[in-house]
Amino acid sequence: MPGPGRKGRRRRERIIALLLFAAIAFNPPLLRVFGAEAAVFGWPLLYVYVLGVWAAVIAVFAWLVERP
Repeated sequence: MPGPGRKGRRRRERIIALLLFAAIAFNPPLLRVFGAEAAVFGWPLLYVYVLGVWAAVIAVFAWLVERP
């Protein structure tokens, strides 16, 4: 049985890199930076950061998985 091709290995590496990015992005020391009293359009900055990064990670993951 042949192993995964070069594209499959590259896709797997990109997914792992994305998961590592998400782990770093949701790390508590980094979240404290955005825990300030600032607001964006009336929303606390922390909520905007968390929801934005979460949406970006999901979008990039879907793009990586669905890409031929």
